[in-house]
Amino acid sequence: MNILVAAHHDQVQFKNIINQDPQFQNDNIFYDDEQTLDQTTLANIDILLGNNQELLSKILNLPQARLAWIQLLSTGIDYLPLKQIQQHHILLTTLKGLHAEPIAESVIGMILSHYRALNFASRQHNWQKLTADLQMLSNKQVVIFGTGHIGSRCAQLLQAFHAHTIGVNHNGHPASNFEKTVATKKLNSEIFQADIIINTMPLTPDTKNFFNAAFFNQLKNQPLFISIGRGLSTNTNDLITALRQQQISSVALDVTDPEPLPSDNPLWQMENVLITPHIAGDFQEYPQQAIQLFQKNLQQFRQNHTVNINLVDWNKGY
Repeated sequence: MNILVAAHHDQVQFKNIINQDPQFQNDNIFYDDEQTLDQTTLANIDILLGNNQELLSKILNLPQARLAWIQLLSTGIDYLPLKQIQQHHILLTTLKGLHAEPIAESVIGMILSHYRALNFASRQHNWQKLTADLQMLSNKQVVIFGTGHIGSRCAQLLQAFHAHTIGVNHNGHPASNFEKTVATKKLNSEIFQADIIINTMPLTPDTKNFFNAAFFNQLKNQPLFISIGRGLSTNTNDLITALRQQQISSVALDVTDPEPLPSDNPLWQMENVLITPHIAGDFQEYPQQAIQLFQKNLQQFRQNHTVNINLVDWNKGY
């Protein structure tokens, strides 16, 4: 197989892992930082491992390209030329599930930072009693939009703190670790009385700009709002207005619109806002675990050019 690896800032780690793994000894491995990637080489790539949009575009536009499978190093797919990929009948797989644990831990950290005033205390730089009201997670009502791997793991950890978990998904189907679930188009008053709202949804036409003024205007309990899904699902200007009007008490964002968030955006100056630079899903062992997942699909792909793990469903859009 001709495999092109495009791992961005983790490229060195991926090179070391692949070069030391005998399972790749019969493959031709190329890296996107090499100077040998001419049109002939790109046209003969069978598998793209990574998220390099520029190289992918070049390959897709080559008339004789034989690219058959793209293994992303991410969960989201909204940034890709999906129609073109589908038209070329290229298999598309993600790392869905790999980020659930680190993101869920990040979410718990965000909540505790707010509820236990850790973020507030870190800015004081002196010994003084906190003026912020300290809260506990016990008995709080948490609404999680998205009940997949990430949302489910968040709910499971929250239940360990004795919080009540409600899940919101496309059709309201039951999901693990949620006391109840609700359909996205049938939100009820219970949803808008939440103490904490967490966005873990993928980006689709239905979820784009989902959290907007119309949504924030219905909130009753000044909840903490957390977004670790996709930045475009939240209207940034409406979010700022909701904070200023105290419709929400505090915000924690790992994703924003736009991304990166410009330095002059008002969110940076608000004391009740915590922003991390899209790192909630990162962890030290990520490259090794990504390769392990890739190899499971690769074994099947070698046999019959099919894959099963995390294959994108074009009907769902993720």
